[in-house]
Amino acid sequence: MTGSSGLIGSEVCTYFAENGWMVYGIDSNQRAVFFGPQGDTRWNQKRLSEKLGNNFQHVELDIRDRTGIIDFVKETAPDAIVHTAAQPSHDRAAAIPFDDFDTNAVGTINLLEAARRACPESPFVHMSTNKVYGDKPNSIALVELPTRWDYADPLYSNGIAEDFSIDQSKHSLFGASKVAADIMVQEYGRYFGMPTCCLRGGCLTGPNHAGVELHGFLNYLVKCNLEEKEYKVFGYKGKQVRDNIHSYDVARFIHAFINSPRKAEVYNIGGGRNNSCSIWEAFSITETFSGKAMMYSYIEENRIGDHICYISNLNKMKTHYPEWDISISLEETIWQIVTAQTKKSNQSIYNNPEYISQ
Repeated sequence: MTGSSGLIGSEVCTYFAENGWMVYGIDSNQRAVFFGPQGDTRWNQKRLSEKLGNNFQHVELDIRDRTGIIDFVKETAPDAIVHTAAQPSHDRAAAIPFDDFDTNAVGTINLLEAARRACPESPFVHMSTNKVYGDKPNSIALVELPTRWDYADPLYSNGIAEDFSIDQSKHSLFGASKVAADIMVQEYGRYFGMPTCCLRGGCLTGPNHAGVELHGFLNYLVKCNLEEKEYKVFGYKGKQVRDNIHSYDVARFIHAFINSPRKAEVYNIGGGRNNSCSIWEAFSITETFSGKAMMYSYIEENRIGDHICYISNLNKMKTHYPEWDISISLEETIWQIVTAQTKKSNQSIYNNPEYISQ
């Protein structure tokens, strides 16, 4: 498990360890390097070690360390590899292009080649991103509704499917480095016949995310609300839409794939239409649970390569793995984030009448 102290990594570690697996969690806390102290994930590493006991072993290793990765995979010969470690930010990538590419692209091929040499039959799950589509989703005709943008073309009524083009669009350097990793994971599946899949995530979220302004939409939004700090809305009238999937549901799908792997598959994994929201809609739900009004400012210019409206089409996932579906709603997800962050700051919202009414 790479990126084991991150949001998805820690959720997957917990899920599999509690299902009897021995989990080796590779993490070097690069998030603190990329984002500063607010991105530090050592607290999550400590939590996993305390909670999972002998079923979890932390491994202090950087995925850019080719020799270290190859040697470790050879030594352990794992039954499955789940790769979530990444430099995850559009904005940060432009300032650290070498670190971004070395982490996202080179780190991925280090793992793939290590797996091919040591355990080519073991399922390899790569956490990709919907940013591999660049800004091409913005070419879809949209309709403006009171609180959100939505697709005007009925072809996209269920969201964007995996056959959507990833070519000839603006990705940001982060998106481009993730494209390189995504294609390489597919190629190891096709060329070498390895059981691989790319999970092109929408907004991956949950209470154990170390959200920062440059990455971690819902968690950072909730943090700003609870701490009464200004949240910056970048362009698109604040009506930009994201579909949000709880990290637990991501872990459940990974388990389904490992149990019945396929070769060189790609899945758009997000919350789908039912778990989608705009920034204004996320404000409203958060305010209901916290009892606090959002403080925000609006900046006319949108982020480079940002999506106006992105909803994942989940049909392929449900067809290949019919036992899987979204199990945690958007409202429940935001409530969990509010609760977790409130506990961390020793605040109490349990007497809020809006909460009691839920």
